[in-house]
Amino acid sequence: MDIIIIFCSLLLISYLFDLTAAKTKIPSVMLLLILGWVVKQLVVFFKVAALPNFSPFLPILGTVGLILIVLEGSLELEMDKSKFHLMGKSFLGSIFAILSMSFLVAFLFVYFGHNSLKDSLLNAIPLCIISSAIAIPSVRSLDPANKEFIIYESSLSDIMGVLFFNFIALDGSIGLHSFGHFSLQLLLIVIVSFIGTIGLSYLLSKIEHHIKFIPIILLIILIYALSHTYHLPALVFILIFGLSIGNLDELKGTRWIKYFKAEDLNREVQKFKELTIEGAFLIRALFFLLFGYLIQLSEILDTHTIIWSVALVAICFALRVLQLKLSNLPIMPLVFVAPRGLITILLFLSIAPAHAISLVNRSLIIQIILLSSIVMMLGLMATKNKAKELH
Repeated sequence: MDIIIIFCSLLLISYLFDLTAAKTKIPSVMLLLILGWVVKQLVVFFKVAALPNFSPFLPILGTVGLILIVLEGSLELEMDKSKFHLMGKSFLGSIFAILSMSFLVAFLFVYFGHNSLKDSLLNAIPLCIISSAIAIPSVRSLDPANKEFIIYESSLSDIMGVLFFNFIALDGSIGLHSFGHFSLQLLLIVIVSFIGTIGLSYLLSKIEHHIKFIPIILLIILIYALSHTYHLPALVFILIFGLSIGNLDELKGTRWIKYFKAEDLNREVQKFKELTIEGAFLIRALFFLLFGYLIQLSEILDTHTIIWSVALVAICFALRVLQLKLSNLPIMPLVFVAPRGLITILLFLSIAPAHAISLVNRSLIIQIILLSSIVMMLGLMATKNKAKELH
């Protein structure tokens, strides 16, 4: 019973963090990490009876969180023609940021750590992905145009980053053969996505039982897990499914949508979207609380990695300035919104020990997440104060 009280209290506090994030400009993830760490110190101080080892639950929560966050992001993306220009900028911007920083950081790892290019890339990619789980809730108070750009960019960064990571991780070498193999994997997952989207849409429109959304979410997770087991880029399925059911009005002319009652399906999709948003919040909060609980103070204050952390964060924001200039987008306040978070942690945890490099460890990951979030927080605060002065 005590554990139930503790977990309910922590999740309610997490909800307060989420409510106040837009006004305080303090990313809720930072507060969740601090809260998790404080709970661990209290457990140690009061000598609470030995708790189970929570470490094995972290990848599971992270994977489910990744699915729900990408699904939430894809449901938010609007595909009407007026958004194509913005989507193009977001797509090209996210690709430029991930590829340029990944290769630059990988070459640094090769030069200073004497690691192979593949291992260096594999360890660099998680550091180069913007976290939609942190970015989207943090920009709620920005003007609509900037907010829309961040939603598109961070969601696409999550997806493209994971695809790039899987491409490097699953192929033994980088060459024409690996590109051909990856193209075949993409074709297969598109076919799976098309079939899965039609099937899940049919269930969503036809199930009349009072329990209908949880089975749909479980089927989505199952299809993702099976696709991932066969080394297919499973996030593409999540993206296609979310975009399809989130933009039913734009798909009215397609053959498969004619078999469903579009208006009824739209209502069900809206309910499904609300459940997905709440589920993503719950899993995200649990993940960062647990990660904060597992953090050691020595990892945050590790002097061996702090120089690397500061340098990599500086590279991130320098490239972001270049990206925004090339995209002809306003530098302020978008330059500050490039936090690292859940996917960085999840991909780092998924790197096989044989491909891990000494330069990239828990301390570096934690420091980069905190530093990028602090820069975003201070930047958004300064932008808000400057806007007030102008008015």
